[in-house]
Amino acid sequence: MTDIHFYHNAEDLLGVACHLAVRAFRSGRKVAVLLPDEAIARQLDQLLWTRPPMDFLPHTRFSSPLAADTPITLGDTPPAGGWPHDDVLINLAADVPPGYERFKMVVEVVGTDEAHKVPARNRWRHYAGAGLTPTAHNTASS
Repeated sequence: MTDIHFYHNAEDLLGVACHLAVRAFRSGRKVAVLLPDEAIARQLDQLLWTRPPMDFLPHTRFSSPLAADTPITLGDTPPAGGWPHDDVLINLAADVPPGYERFKMVVEVVGTDEAHKVPARNRWRHYAGAGLTPTAHNTASS
């Protein structure tokens, strides 16, 4: 069964996503990050090169031939050939990610404004309706 975690009130969506990806990677997990558009995918790609300083986070795009062998993959469109692994999926996109149920964990990162909260509430209801029990984490209090 898939564990679902919502990290809400994230003032810096990419910063929170990067932090969670780093934490998962350091725990030996593989991470796929689904982003809302290509511009944000480029921003996260750059962030993963610089944060944390003096650290290397091996990552590539979903479309790369190395995706299946790379611990952190990212993109704005789910990979046409299927997800590169089934461990952790971090979602910043508005919709429920296709094939989410194959992952061990789905992490939803939600911003502070209504444009992020309304779709997140819909995703929460979707997961709950599928018999899953999402867990909420308030990033404003951490």
